Order: sequence, then structure tokens, then C-alpha cells
Amino acid sequence: RNGRLTDFDSLRSEDTGKTNLIPAEVTSDLKFEIGYVLLIDIVGYSKLLINEQRERLQTLNEIVRSTGQFRESDERGMLFGLPTGDGMALIFRDSLEAPVRCALEISAALKNHPAIQVRMGINSGPVSEVADVNERANIAGAGINMAQRVMDCGDAGHILLSKRVADDLGQYRHWQPHLHELGECEVKHSVMISVVNLYTDKLGNSEVPKKFKKLTEQKQATAVPRPATDARSKRAHWGLIAAVSLLIAALLAGVLLFFQPNRLHPCAALLWLQCPQRRQCPRPQRKALRCFHLKTSVTAKKTSFSPTACRTTS
Repeated sequence: RNGRLTDFDSLRSEDTGKTNLIPAEVTSDLKFEIGYVLLIDIVGYSKLLINEQRERLQTLNEIVRSTGQFRESDERGMLFGLPTGDGMALIFRDSLEAPVRCALEISAALKNHPAIQVRMGINSGPVSEVADVNERANIAGAGINMAQRVMDCGDAGHILLSKRVADDLGQYRHWQPHLHELGECEVKHSVMISVVNLYTDKLGNSEVPKKFKKLTEQKQATAVPRPATDARSKRAHWGLIAAVSLLIAALLAGVLLFFQPNRLHPCAALLWLQCPQRRQCPRPQRKALRCFHLKTSVTAKKTSFSPTACRTTS
């Protein structure tokens, strides 16, 4: 018992006196945190002129900052914004619903700006604060990387969610009608991810993204064709069976007709075998045999062999 107390006391920090259950070799200076990430991207940004890029990005920033969810989370210190060149990344720290509500508010505001087409992706995952080259605070982590890949699966107007986020939202009744599973999408490094489309009657994009349409077409092209079940195919199927059956019947009839005439009565066969020149003698028929060398003919009846079954004449 004293040994157990000694081992437990060894896990206490010398400075604070608090219990430290994590071995020293696995501790890190990085602060582990789960972030709820919203990625926003202007579609076709690289094709715009420089002044058009600046104008649309400035308008998008104003729209995002004016949304109620952005202001609420920002005032509470639970929001970190990060520019991405052709859009932005918003990392919420308060709740999973925060990026979803913000995305819907942005989608509603953009209806008054049809020239700005954006796509959005939402994911939850580990993030951490890092310093950039200018020693300014920045955010990095797998949570942002996955949100980027989810967003890349969509087109203009789409609000796509990772399967993890959709499963958590699906626990609430008011979100369930707006979650529409799309299936798996291949992203960077040939990784397959499950994506869910979020839309309402007025917000979001209900169309299936082009990447998923292309994947469906590829699967259909490589799929083994199934037998047709329509009425015309059924008639053709039974017609083929009937034709094969008639062909088999014709072959059987031909075989019977070919071998039946050559079945000899035993008497006729014996007479032909006694002919010294039977190789040159014509092959006998069933009902009558005439041996040209023996000058003899035999008529064979259909009855079984008996001494009176054959009648020999000169």
C-alpha cells in the first residue's frame, strides 16, 4: 500500500502540487483545441481582373462582418478570422452551430449580390495557434485542412458539411430536414471523404455538385449491365428459347432419319456378310436386300428374327 502511495505522489508536479497523469515525454507546448471551421471561397476568383478581385473580396468581408453570428462570437472572443487569398477561414470556438448559422446568414445576404458566387465548407477538428512569418498569430491544424477539402467538393452556392459535423447536427430535430447526404468524394491524395449538403427551401444549393455527378457517371460506365426486364426484352428472350428448341428438335429428327434406314434385319445382314465381294456390294437397305454377286434377294419383315421371318428367292 505504501508503494502505491509513493507511485501516486510521484505523478504530482513539483511546482503546483497538482496531479500530472501525462508522462513528461508526451507533453507539448502546443495547446490542443477543437475548432468549428467555416471555409469560404469565391468561385472563379482567379479569372477576375485585379480590381474586380479586390472589390468582390471587400464586399464579401463586409457581408461576413455584418452577420449576427459573426458579431456575437467576435464580441465573446470566440472567433478567429483568417484570410485565404480568395476567401477566408472562420474558426469558431463556442459551438458547432455557430459556423452553420453564420453560413446560412452569409448565403441569405449574398442574394443581394448575385455577382459574388461563393462555396462554403464546414468541419470540426483539432486546431492550434501558430505564428506566421511576421510573428503574427495564426491558426493551423487538421480541422482547417479537412474543411478545405470538404469545400472543394462543392460548386457555387453549396454549403457542404463533413460527415462528423452532420452527424452531430443530426442529433437536433430542427437540423435534420436540411441535411442531405451526398456520399463519398475523392479529394487530395486520393482520399475519400463523406460529405453532406446543407440547404433549406431558400438558402444553399440543392443541386448535386459536379464532382459527385462525375463520380456517379463513372460508376455507371464501369458497372456490369443488368438483364433488361421490359416487355420487348422478355419477348426476345422467349423467342430465342423457342428458336433453340426448334433447332435441337430438327437435329434429333435428322439423327433418327439418318440411322433408322440402315437398321438391318438379322437375315439381311447375314446374307450381305456372306458375300465374298461385300466391299464392292452396295450397302443393303432395311426392307429389301439384293446381293448382285450372289444373285439373291432377301425381304426382311419388321418382326423379330425367326426361320420363317425371311423369304429367299432366286
